[in-house]
Amino acid sequence: MLTIPNAVEEVVKNKPFLEGSLVEGLINLSALARSIKTDVESRVGKEVTESAIVMALNRLVPKLGQNTKFKVQEIIENMGDIIVRSSLTDYTFSNSPTLHNCQEKLLNHIDSLNPNKDIFCTVSQGINETTLVVSSQIAGLVDSIFAAENTISRTEQLSSITIKLPTENAFCPGVYYHIFKELAWENINIKEIISTTNEFTVVVSDKDIQRAFTILMSTKRGYTI
Repeated sequence: MLTIPNAVEEVVKNKPFLEGSLVEGLINLSALARSIKTDVESRVGKEVTESAIVMALNRLVPKLGQNTKFKVQEIIENMGDIIVRSSLTDYTFSNSPTLHNCQEKLLNHIDSLNPNKDIFCTVSQGINETTLVVSSQIAGLVDSIFAAENTISRTEQLSSITIKLPTENAFCPGVYYHIFKELAWENINIKEIISTTNEFTVVVSDKDIQRAFTILMSTKRGYTI
């Protein structure tokens, strides 16, 4: 069984946005202790007093703040260019023995059509399915080349935001959490996330792109925990 402090930390981490609100001092600890008392007791396997939970929360808050505040803030404030692309189409196909051949054929066509590299195309392969996000201007080409493949989904009217991160992001826990939390607070649904070591792209509906861009720019300019 867990100790009370470990159980309290586990409960806090499993509740969206609670960690940030605790660090900012927005939550009454006694009220929170009453709210999570049952969850804590189920983890430690015995009855726990509210005062013991409050004590654990008091010890946890400085730890949460120290773990995230300065490193995450520095990385987010030093994000690089934010690039927006519109008119995208998202495909998801079941993985198959012929799917790679289709991808190769598509990329060869794009190379011949795209001397200025202005056509957007990304491929993300999972265990059972592969997602392809492309400029809508070549959606007809994708439909033709992948016609024999099993299409799980096809979504139009999408846009993307690509953000470059400092190299330190790979060694700092919580960077993506704090960025995506801002989007979640504003009820913006992320259709796809595409990432490399120091760069990530979020794909959202056209109707959400302006708000998403504004949120990310505001986060970059004045991030606070």
